[in-house]
Amino acid sequence: MSLNRREFLHVMSLAAAAGMLPGTAKAMSGSPAKKMGSAATAEMYNLPMKGKVRLLHITDTHAQLKPIYFREPNVNLGTGPAFGKLPHVVGTKLLKEIGVAENTPLAHAFSYINFQDASEQYGKVGGFAHVKTLLDKLREAAGGQDNTLTMDGGDLWHGSGTALWTRGQDMVEASNLLGVDIMTGHWEFTYKEEEVLTNLNKFKGEFLAQNIRVKEDSLFGDAYREMVGQQNGMGLYDEESARPFKPYTVKIVNGERVAVVGQAFPRTANANPQSNFPDWSFGLREDDLQDTVNHIRENEKVAAVVMISHNGMDVDIKMASRVDGIDAVFGGHTHDGIAKTIPVKTPNGGVCHVTNAGSNGKFVGCMDLDIVNGKLKGVNYTLLPVFSNVLAADATVQTFIDHLYTKKYDENIIESRDPSRAYSKERLGKTYGEILGEELAVAEDTLYRRGNFMGTWDQIIVNALREEHDTQIAMSAGVRWGTSVLAGEMITMERVMDETSMTYGETYKSEVTGAQMKDILEGICENLFQKDPYLQSGGDMVRLGGMDYTCEPNASLGNRISEMRLDDGTPLEANKKYSVAGWAQVEAVGSGRLMWDVAADYLRNHKSSTKLKKVNHPKLKGVKDNPGIENYPGQMA
Repeated sequence: MSLNRREFLHVMSLAAAAGMLPGTAKAMSGSPAKKMGSAATAEMYNLPMKGKVRLLHITDTHAQLKPIYFREPNVNLGTGPAFGKLPHVVGTKLLKEIGVAENTPLAHAFSYINFQDASEQYGKVGGFAHVKTLLDKLREAAGGQDNTLTMDGGDLWHGSGTALWTRGQDMVEASNLLGVDIMTGHWEFTYKEEEVLTNLNKFKGEFLAQNIRVKEDSLFGDAYREMVGQQNGMGLYDEESARPFKPYTVKIVNGERVAVVGQAFPRTANANPQSNFPDWSFGLREDDLQDTVNHIRENEKVAAVVMISHNGMDVDIKMASRVDGIDAVFGGHTHDGIAKTIPVKTPNGGVCHVTNAGSNGKFVGCMDLDIVNGKLKGVNYTLLPVFSNVLAADATVQTFIDHLYTKKYDENIIESRDPSRAYSKERLGKTYGEILGEELAVAEDTLYRRGNFMGTWDQIIVNALREEHDTQIAMSAGVRWGTSVLAGEMITMERVMDETSMTYGETYKSEVTGAQMKDILEGICENLFQKDPYLQSGGDMVRLGGMDYTCEPNASLGNRISEMRLDDGTPLEANKKYSVAGWAQVEAVGSGRLMWDVAADYLRNHKSSTKLKKVNHPKLKGVKDNPGIENYPGQMA
């Protein structure tokens, strides 16, 4: 591969940041205008034990085995009671809130500020081989693995090409190598039930979910029992309570009894294809959670009760205020990298410490429990960014990853729900590394997704959909997962798969009226900006290409969306039909090609210039003073 000048300088700056160019790192750190501050060092990972039990937490890694770039949001709006409260504070206000100085490695880790330049200086984050090194350092500092407990909050098996092709099995093996003791789930359930159970039988830790039930018809039917029998009983933990999975576990850590309760994503059936999990029902099940915690407190003689959760941070905060007896929540789903715990007053006057550990393997949460005479006296929490240039790669995990990429794509792979196109004939016989390493185009913009509204990666996707299906409008789900690409960096097939790979990635073409489009946008807005977290279903605003609109997040249902116009300025008419392309239908299987092939072809076809001529950022009203928005590139009123 030949490098243009920008790519050459980019590669050299990363090499310098990694210490690969002795004597030149200072010179290559960038011009004074771009210099972010001192380099990240290994000192930040020296974390002596401040208690008796150490709890380690990762979540929402989305199958990112290798180091990546990931841009934090500049839009994370809080409405109602959540206004101005973490996690709904971004940028400079966030850094002030968590006590982090600007132009530092931690500022880069926790905020979007100067993302391109800071990424060029500090390099990539995450990577399971580097996460393993950090986990081992934290275990050693605690006096050994017996004094620690490692938890994963879900969205572990999904989010990459290799995870899709192995149906999550690669991530089960990877989590075993990390030494994950406990996990819960969400996107894990987008594989088929029998695949989920097979994977859990291979997982060396415990899967916990107090809020999942076997449906009554399934519980008393033969088919489900037969499947469970084939899975060595996995999938039916307790018949009387119809629980498919264990609700909690008690671990002895450094001689202390610590209970962990599992809370899977409660809205899985709303957001993902129920056809993949026809026998299971999900929900918040707050009353059952309280009963479970009461049982633990009364019978298990524990020093502490914690919850590993995939509720999302706002839901966790509300739940902590309504359920007694939980000392800490290790949360996931909303990808919030929050450097401190949120202390929440519980109904009986106690305190529950709510945390969230970001995404994509970018962070490891570390909480030390101060336990004296069998009682919890306090907690000490640190959220550590995983700078892969600073942390050496663990050799065993790196060997596993390298070997995975030598596996060959074959006819047993399932990419589509449509059996007639389950696998790609074009990919047959190629190794995973060959497929994912294909260079598609150079990014001329910094590509990212995370945020309540439009991201530049999303614009690539909707542009690809419109071109593929020749439509006026395109829609793409407001999912939070997906890595970032720097301007000047080569976009590979792996980065496309980061944004698009899922078990229901078929595309489609349809028609909607202007009135239907408004109803769709109003419904999604209500889900996102509903003031009661229990009535939200997760995710961000749908991404639109080919049309603009105005959004007023603080308005009521039916009054948030206005001024809908096509890109040429033509207003949408209520009774007129418009052609719309989309992907990832939950209840139907689209007839169009898979999203990753559509996006890859779009980039191949536009490799001479990937510069985005327009990004469909909606115009926002009534949020100018909201600390959850900063440097918004669209219009604000």
